[in-house]
Amino acid sequence: MDRELFSEPVKAVEVGEKSVSELVEAMRNTAYQARALGEVLRVWEEAIRAEDTVIFLGLAGSMSTAGQWKMVKWLIERRFVDVLVSTGANITEDLVEAMGFRYWKGSPHVDDAELRKKRVYRFHDVFVKESDYIEMERMLADFMAGLDGSRTYSSAELLFLLGKHLEERKVDGIVTSAYRKRVPVFVPAIVDSGFGVAYLLNRHRSKGFRLLVDQFKDFEQIVTIKSKFSDSAAIFIGGGVPKDFIQLAAVSVDVLLSGDMLETRPHRFAAQVTTDSPFWGGLSGATLEEAVSWGKESKQSLKAQCFCDATIALPLLTHALNEKFREGRKGPDLSWVFGDLLKP
Repeated sequence: MDRELFSEPVKAVEVGEKSVSELVEAMRNTAYQARALGEVLRVWEEAIRAEDTVIFLGLAGSMSTAGQWKMVKWLIERRFVDVLVSTGANITEDLVEAMGFRYWKGSPHVDDAELRKKRVYRFHDVFVKESDYIEMERMLADFMAGLDGSRTYSSAELLFLLGKHLEERKVDGIVTSAYRKRVPVFVPAIVDSGFGVAYLLNRHRSKGFRLLVDQFKDFEQIVTIKSKFSDSAAIFIGGGVPKDFIQLAAVSVDVLLSGDMLETRPHRFAAQVTTDSPFWGGLSGATLEEAVSWGKESKQSLKAQCFCDATIALPLLTHALNEKFREGRKGPDLSWVFGDLLKP
């Protein structure tokens, strides 16, 4: 029993010349959330090295406004992510900068009524000009106006076409990289973003405007992706709808294939960075151990959960991965998700 309790010592971090990956690995031998962050890196590493494994990334919140979007692009380009499930904010608000506008350092200690008079939006300590944000929404409206209104799209199909649209116009956002790499991007609450405003803009311009996004088709597509691999990894930056959408894929594969609701296919790898606490009962802070009861993960799954601000953790994780995997990863071919949209 004593051997189990005293099998591995804590090792104090010594100050010296270290790469980012060496620092995060050293943190894994300490305690608290420093150790947890090191474990998240280990889970992601193991998923990257694993055979016949699809890597899902759940991206919550409004991270693009906080200077995080280019790291998400990089993860896609290096294929450390095979499927992105995101809030609508992250895959639209990055376009403000990709279009040549800017987010500005601000402060939460301001008179927001004065900001409203000056037509400035605030994201905690970040400002953006209302006119710049509206230009992004108008660009989305112009894109949507050119779509085939007789067709029903999944959000992955819609965003594939947006990526193509942006590529042709040299607007290099997250979905542009996803388009180039044939990485599906699902947004299961897509109307909760600039897309919702863009839709109404088109309805005002033309009463005959019609665009249908089938979120049930989204779910069938992501579950189908999960079904085609022996293993999967679920990496969560934040929680919310993206987290549950990926988790539900693990419990729904056998429902899709046989109608059997008794068995699940747990993710082999699971890691989360979140600031939400489990004791409030919400999914965003729910532990990965709790997910075992649902069959989303299993007792044998390699799991790690770090309670940390994602704007601190994501730069450390991506830079560590960059040092460890200089050549990137091939990643599975998921172009079949886009079907006839690939035709010229």
